[in-house]
Amino acid sequence: MPVEYTVILPSTAESAALPALVAAYPGPAMLLGADRAVAEANAAAEELLAGDPLWMADVLSWLAGTSVAPGLRSVPVEVPRGLMIVEWAAVPLADGSVLLMGRDATLERQLRHTLTESRERYKDLVEASSDFAWETGADGRFVFVTPKGALGYGADALIGRNPRDLAIEEWGDLPLPFDSRRPVDQTELWLKRADGMPACVVASALPLYGAGGVWTGARGVCRDVTDQVLRGAELARVRNREKLLAHIVHTLRDQIDAAKALHVAAAETARALGADGCRIYRASESGALFPAADFAAEIPAAFEPESFQPILDQVAAVDEVVVTALGGDRLLVARTEHRQAVNGAVVVWRGDDSDPWDEDDRQLMSGVADHIGIAHAHFAYQERLRRLSERDGLTGLFNRRTFFERLEEALSRPETGASALLYVDLDNFKAVNDLHGHQQGDAVLKAIGTLLTTGVRPGDLPGRLGGDEFVLWVGRTDEADAKAVAQRLLNGMAALRHLSASPEKPLGLSIGIAVHRPGRETVQELTDRADSAMYDAKKRGKGHYAFAPDPVSAHSLNPASPPEASQ
Repeated sequence: MPVEYTVILPSTAESAALPALVAAYPGPAMLLGADRAVAEANAAAEELLAGDPLWMADVLSWLAGTSVAPGLRSVPVEVPRGLMIVEWAAVPLADGSVLLMGRDATLERQLRHTLTESRERYKDLVEASSDFAWETGADGRFVFVTPKGALGYGADALIGRNPRDLAIEEWGDLPLPFDSRRPVDQTELWLKRADGMPACVVASALPLYGAGGVWTGARGVCRDVTDQVLRGAELARVRNREKLLAHIVHTLRDQIDAAKALHVAAAETARALGADGCRIYRASESGALFPAADFAAEIPAAFEPESFQPILDQVAAVDEVVVTALGGDRLLVARTEHRQAVNGAVVVWRGDDSDPWDEDDRQLMSGVADHIGIAHAHFAYQERLRRLSERDGLTGLFNRRTFFERLEEALSRPETGASALLYVDLDNFKAVNDLHGHQQGDAVLKAIGTLLTTGVRPGDLPGRLGGDEFVLWVGRTDEADAKAVAQRLLNGMAALRHLSASPEKPLGLSIGIAVHRPGRETVQELTDRADSAMYDAKKRGKGHYAFAPDPVSAHSLNPASPPEASQ
């Protein structure tokens, strides 16, 4: 059924007035006859026709294809100043003519285009600068979310949802930018992803207010910075770890006293790991681990050797940090090594009500163990150098220099009390070298070194002066105790008779004993008395001991009266 439209039937007077109407119209206007030729045109329309007649074909095509009231039509026209958009309104007349009246819509079109372009640009910038944009309504729920969604949710899954449902439990009732009553700029908060994992986002928001200043919601953007935060946290952990390790390295390097250095390392390790205590173990020459440093107000009873040894055995067998429990404590244990040889262990502990050890703790512990292992090797090397400088290389006894230095220190102490110096010389030792060679002679000297160190107390000083001459300083000893020590040495020689050159020349000891009383003589005087007493023992037939006379009464003794000697 054809669509009808109203045709304006102008009166004769009105028809006569159309040319005047066209001429007076402020914009371009034309009267087209029934044949669609231009019957009348004002100056503005003639200017358009003269400048660009091609647009007229577009208008005529529009009129020809319209079976109803034509309405409005926008047509581009090239004019000297550029492209002009003319919006035409067509009024059909009863005689088949058409009245066309136009207006300049260029500015309006440009503004509309600019607004559309601006909206697209804003949309692109928002999406490029953030992960999602959002808007909440007066009820605090999402009314808009970027079409691509957010945090693993689709936009439809978030519309109508309360943003507080996305906050992690630890956030509690803290304010969120989604319901903020004041502008928020770059605030950081933690939300839950669709998979339940936490995500850190940076949000900026503006509150929305309606008539009368009533809050109607908020609008803003969020950017997911979880990766950056995690990388920053990891970088901070690495820097803290490096800082701690550097501090430990400097301490171990600069501290001469190994015990003090390891104690500082234990304290810093415990603090860095938030531990209740730390113990550092070192390996003895036999490979057994022993505590070298502790840092704790109280060491758990479960750390006694019999109960803790299985854990040390376990950690020594694996090249990784061991997490275990003992008694009421959570333990983190790592072995220390140098050049692939285990030389100790580090253990830290927390109460079982504390947080479990995590991967960061393991990495830090591994780094500490690496440096402690190097420190153990360094201190062991220092100790070897010290032993080489202090000890006789063959027997392991103090060498001459070290012995007299230590003896000087012992005599300078006011609490020394009565003590004794035993000067020991081997009998028939030269015959062993002459008949069996120096290898057999070295075996004899080593055996004497073992004999002198067997049964000594802390503070006693066994030494080798050179050749087959030995000394033994026995602190806090009177004549009776010194005699017992000398007799023990003589009895011990019975086990070494098989090293003698021959039955006719049996190995033996001649021992001179000088009892020292503080403040009466120098080290040299004490040594000379003991040496002289040793020669007195040899004069008795070897294999004996003799006491040196007291330094105070030496000058008053009868020369014919010999000193006490063994029978």
